[in-house]
Amino acid sequence: MEVLILQLLKVVKFRRTGESARSEDDTASGEHEVQIEGVRVGLEAVELDDGAAVPKEFANPTDDTFMVEDAVEAIGFGKFQWKLSVLTGLAWMADAMEMMILSILAPQLHCEWRLPSWQVALLTSVVFVGMMSSSTLWGNISDQYGRKTGLKISVLWTLYYGILSAFAPVYSWILVLRGLVGFGIGGVPQSVTLYAEFLPMKARAKCILLIEVFWAIGTVFEVVLAVFVMPSLGWRWLLILSAVPLLLFAVLCFWLPESARYDVLSGNQEKAIATLKRIATENGAPMPLGKLIISRQEDRGKMRDLFTPHFRWTTLLLWFIWFSNAFSYYGLVLLTTELFQAGDVCGSEYLGCLCHYLSLPTPLPGVLVTLWIIDRLGRKKTMALCFVIFSFCSLLLFICVGRNVLTLLLFIARAFISGGFQAAYVYTPEVYPTATRALGLGTCSGMARVGALITPFIAQVMLESSVYLTLAVYSGCCLLAALASCFLPIETKGRGLQESSHREWGQEMVGRGMHGADVTRSNSGSQE
Repeated sequence: MEVLILQLLKVVKFRRTGESARSEDDTASGEHEVQIEGVRVGLEAVELDDGAAVPKEFANPTDDTFMVEDAVEAIGFGKFQWKLSVLTGLAWMADAMEMMILSILAPQLHCEWRLPSWQVALLTSVVFVGMMSSSTLWGNISDQYGRKTGLKISVLWTLYYGILSAFAPVYSWILVLRGLVGFGIGGVPQSVTLYAEFLPMKARAKCILLIEVFWAIGTVFEVVLAVFVMPSLGWRWLLILSAVPLLLFAVLCFWLPESARYDVLSGNQEKAIATLKRIATENGAPMPLGKLIISRQEDRGKMRDLFTPHFRWTTLLLWFIWFSNAFSYYGLVLLTTELFQAGDVCGSEYLGCLCHYLSLPTPLPGVLVTLWIIDRLGRKKTMALCFVIFSFCSLLLFICVGRNVLTLLLFIARAFISGGFQAAYVYTPEVYPTATRALGLGTCSGMARVGALITPFIAQVMLESSVYLTLAVYSGCCLLAALASCFLPIETKGRGLQESSHREWGQEMVGRGMHGADVTRSNSGSQE
């Protein structure tokens, strides 16, 4: 026979009769008490027939304590995470639209305002400069004051200056305003930090990778919007309507809770428990019983913490990996147009302009392949594989190939570099502790913008001197990035998100949500 304690509150401490720490006399007396926040309450016992199922609300009945990681794993993926996926997707969709609009706005202003080529180029560059300069700042704000706070400010900033740029009277005004838009966009990647901290381990990689779908939707939506709006209403209305996803995100942000992991680290235990209860209610899942462990409070968002002995090598390697991802991805986008304008790739010299443009399909196949292998090979090997395939396709372009083969090679290369980029988005939030997770992602995003700024000088300027040299630069960069991926000290596959940077919290903490013979559960959150 099993004895269960009647559940007085949503979260209680609970033991089975056979596992009670009380004396045999107390057990024999039939008196059962539960300690709830210092209050002792007498409750009647409830008997179940032999073999009867324990009620669902009694989750984890023998554990006295639990961590946020345990709660997230116990609650699982449900209605709350679906809503959060759509909300995060809106942020990515808005980011894609603001990036895509650069290729639409620049030619239009070139014709309407008679701008010279260098001013058109500067209009694009200033957005990347804004993103590069703000990425670290938004990461610091998100670690210091909360993920939701940093994300809301960056979205409202981008929304305000995005709409305001539609009313720019002259070139200098729109240059400044689009630079400020770029400054706000630098905070959008923090949506991944918040998103990852609410996802159970088994769903984390898949969900972050599938966010790429929203990027594709945003890109297509911006093009369709331009087709219908530009001929009749002009570029000003296009800028206004392109801010609609940001507006929706800003409104829905008020539904968004703060990260429970951040709340625990900042000492706000009650708020963290309330958030976890809310998620459990929405998902129709039980909360773990017991007391939520409070992480040791520590400084948050400090740059020096990225260069501690535990993370110094990881940080430097990740910076190069992110730089290489953006350098190669945006370089390939520019290179595709340039190569097809040239009309041929047989020979070491750039062959002129025939104005034949190619619009490659969205590289979703690469993301789908990455989705399939990332939980099999692991994060490090997945990134390395994507870099190697990109490099291999680049080297094949050294051979004189026809247009159809060229199209195929460029498509495969773009697909896998895109998949590698998303794999980096999975790995980075997983490898850093909660105290520096947003800052780590922000600095990596900043390095990616550096790569995006530099790549036009290779894909456009160097290409005029030598096609082969240009391809060699991209291929060599990605081979080095593949090695960097292999040399990363920590593989995050199958591991929970680290709550604290202190060693006793487990830099290599195995995900507590995993069940199997090779995984030993811990009741205290110590290194496993």
